[in-house]
Parts: sequence; structure tokens; C-alpha cells
Amino acid sequence: MHTKKLLVLLGAVSILTACAGTDNEIDIERSLPEIYETAYAELNDKDYEQAAAEFLKVESQYPSSPWAADALVMAAYSHYMDDDFAGAILVVDRFMRFHPGHKDVPYMLYLRGMCYYRQVSDVRREPGMSAYALQQFQQLVERFPKSEYAENAKNKITVLKNYIAGKAMYSARSDMAKQNWPSAISRLQSVVQTAQETVMTPEALYRLTECYTAIGLPEQAYGYAEMLRLNFPDNEWTKKLDKKAGDFESGKEK
Repeated sequence: MHTKKLLVLLGAVSILTACAGTDNEIDIERSLPEIYETAYAELNDKDYEQAAAEFLKVESQYPSSPWAADALVMAAYSHYMDDDFAGAILVVDRFMRFHPGHKDVPYMLYLRGMCYYRQVSDVRREPGMSAYALQQFQQLVERFPKSEYAENAKNKITVLKNYIAGKAMYSARSDMAKQNWPSAISRLQSVVQTAQETVMTPEALYRLTECYTAIGLPEQAYGYAEMLRLNFPDNEWTKKLDKKAGDFESGKEK
């Protein structure tokens, strides 16, 4: 959460404290400023779980307050800082449902993306979080291209696309080792079609040449080989292809 927002909200606490005595319609044990003060105290003490609980009390007890949306923002941020990504996502979802036009929508999209991004695991044990994170960051960039979070989101998109392509490549290599050519070809084609800008594309083209040679379809193999040479003339996989050109053309490469 950026410092400017924290300063604004902290300043609002003192203003609300001065006005709290004039509101006779809210009959609860603690006033909104008191809850906010406790919430920020917990946040400053890095008791993020308790801070989130206090911020949620602001939203639940004062849903009509102009600070209800901000309280959800701070609750989501507190959950995130506590590594409670599931809790943060639930709060973000609530925020999006009740405050779709709020100025902090870009930040909440970014925060939800980061919740998924932080859970991305090893390429061999990918639970699908990378796809969810990619979706959030792409939505942020598409809807709010001038947002202060857009550039960071673009960088994350590049990382995630390479990661997802790497996952597909890992599975394709495994399929090839088992001579499961149809599955390998399907995975490799998905990399070429949906992740063309990633570092995995040259290898995917090379592997497609191998796969089609292995199943006795030299014309298709030749087509992918030419695609590799044309688009990546100086790539290491192109050089490897050229060294084995005779084997590919004769259909001996396995």
C-alpha cells in the first residue's frame, strides 16, 4: 500500500474523531475513528491478522461510511502482508462487488494478481496460480493502462508467460521421452500459438521438428524448421537444427 494513501487515511481519523460526537444514529460500542485508530495501531505493530479484523469491522459496522471502501482496501492489504492470500482475495472480491467504480480498483486488481503471483510454484508442481495471476495483471493493463501499477503488471505478465510456457515445455519434453507424440505436439503448438514472445518459442519449434520427424511426417517437420530459421536465425536452437539438418531431412532424428 503506498505511503500517500496511508497518510490520507490517518489524517481522516482525526477529522472523524472531531465529528464522532455529533452522530447519534450509530449506537455501537466503538466509533468509527476508534476502530480505525486501533486498526492502524495493529498495522504499525505488524499484527496484520488483527489489523485486517479491525478494518473489516469498519466496513461491516459502518457500511454507508465514505471510508468503508478504504477499510476493505486496508483489510486486503493487511491479509496480504500476513501471507493470508486466500483472505486477501476474499476481501478484494467483496470490494469489487460493492465498489466497482472506486478509484482504488486498479490497486485491488494488482493486489489480487500479487496474491496469485506469490503462490506460483516450481514448474513441475504448478497449481494453476500462474494463469490466475496472468489474468488479473492483463485485466489491470487493459482496463487501466495509465495506472501507476500498470508498468509493474506488464513486467509480471512477461514473467508469467515465460513461466507458463516453461511449464508446457517441461510437460512436452516428458511426453517426448515417453514417445507420446500427439500430446507433445499439442503442448508445443500451444507454446508457439499463445506464447510467441517468450524465450521458449525457439525450442518449441525445434521440438516440433523432432516430433514430426519421429512420426514420419517430414513435410510438417520441414515447415517448423523453416519457421525456426526465419524467425530466430541466430538462436542456439536454430544452430542446433542446422547441425542436424541431414538427419531431419532424412527422417532419422528421433
